[in-house]
Amino acid sequence: MKEYIEERAVEIANYIIEEKATVRQAAKKFGVSKSTIHKDVTDRLARINPALASQARVVLDINKSERHIRGGMATKEKYLHQMQVRF
Repeated sequence: MKEYIEERAVEIANYIIEEKATVRQAAKKFGVSKSTIHKDVTDRLARINPALASQARVVLDINKSERHIRGGMATKEKYLHQMQVRF
């Protein structure tokens, strides 16, 4: 594996852990796709630094379990905003 990919995987994991970031947030920050973030953290990082990969995985699992709640809140805010604009 190329060195810059290994460095990116470690940087992404540290960012996710420190900021409790989602895959989308990390993808936007690093300018790569969500698929790349996922592959870096789950596959590549597991070979480079298993302990760091495990820590990042915990944050990603929490974010995934809360995803439906955030989606519902965003929808609620959208419709509340639309109702305020009408009146």
